[in-house]
Amino acid sequence: RRVGLIGALLAAIGPVSMALYTPAMPVIAEAFGSTDAAIKLTLSLYFAGFAFAQLIAGPLSDGLGRRPVTLGFMGIYLAASVAALFADSANMLIAARFMQGCGAAVGIAVSRALVRDLFTGVAAARIMNLIGIILAIGPALSPTIGGLTLNLFGWHAIFLLMAALGVIIMLVTVFSLRETVTADVSRLSPRALLASYRMILSDPLFLAASLTISGTLGAIYAQATILPFLMMNVIGLTPTQFGLTMMIQSGSFLAGSLATRYLMARWGAEKLVAPGLVMTGAASLALFFLLTVHGASFMAVMGPVALFAAGIAFVMPAMSMAALKPFPSNAGAAAALMGFMQMAAGLSGGLLSGLIGDPVLSMAVIIPGFGLTASLAYVLWRRLRALQDQMETV
Repeated sequence: RRVGLIGALLAAIGPVSMALYTPAMPVIAEAFGSTDAAIKLTLSLYFAGFAFAQLIAGPLSDGLGRRPVTLGFMGIYLAASVAALFADSANMLIAARFMQGCGAAVGIAVSRALVRDLFTGVAAARIMNLIGIILAIGPALSPTIGGLTLNLFGWHAIFLLMAALGVIIMLVTVFSLRETVTADVSRLSPRALLASYRMILSDPLFLAASLTISGTLGAIYAQATILPFLMMNVIGLTPTQFGLTMMIQSGSFLAGSLATRYLMARWGAEKLVAPGLVMTGAASLALFFLLTVHGASFMAVMGPVALFAAGIAFVMPAMSMAALKPFPSNAGAAAALMGFMQMAAGLSGGLLSGLIGDPVLSMAVIIPGFGLTASLAYVLWRRLRALQDQMETV
């Protein structure tokens, strides 16, 4: 339970920092006299910093320890939050958000590494599910909190909330997080790092499992770039209404996580992956046909979004641990690489939506593409694992 709570807090810093901010994006574009495309860069480059910094944070936590690396990166996050608070131009805000993403990257890498350090098998899957349950609450409330804060105090106050969250995580790290790995600086040599990543990337089961998760979570990250403009500029919601609307997505993920926890005790985590992908596949088809045939409406968007989110909760526990299982001594690097793939997927989706321009068309094409990718990757993972089992039997 302690690992689950601390892991959820660490993992939440990235999604919460994204969700708090999204209601303010159209307002910030107007405040700076900037274009929507330029303000989308503040989110896209946040994704970029989050994605690439994980490749550094994960191996550093393997070599120096989970605690000192967490404190160092959260210090970067705190400084970037203060810089965003005092930003006086879109370019300065873009730079601050990039550094925020770099600092927040430590959360997802270290949280998963902590679980791999201490648990395996069913216990690990249950801890990952617990993290998912708690993680759903933060992003569920964050858009609402962000929208209310925006209306009451202005967009600057949102970054004050982020700075406060950074301080809280640093205090938890100092007083509650125990070290779970023995420091070994020899792992930090360039040759050792390259060898570690080469070993991980050469494992086809890791790649297939990570692509399965990237296709599901990548859709959520891409939606964060598309939905504010779709729901507010096209459908006509206010920032507060948008924040409340996003609780549908996070609430559905929470409901799926609770259902997963109950069903996992009976059937095991792996048997829930296929039903989860059926849900994401059905949501993808519905989103494509509803938006292309009937056009954008509240239910045409949020109905499929809710179903997609519930399906993700069924997929995450088993596939996360399947990706990390072969790497007990390189859990930080493996978790970082898995997280990088997820964020890179979200970044590519966000950049593609910027190129398309039309948020309705972006939602109709990009999100179903992610759903298809996840399903194909899982089929590949099943075949590879069956082949591996046959070889081990022989």
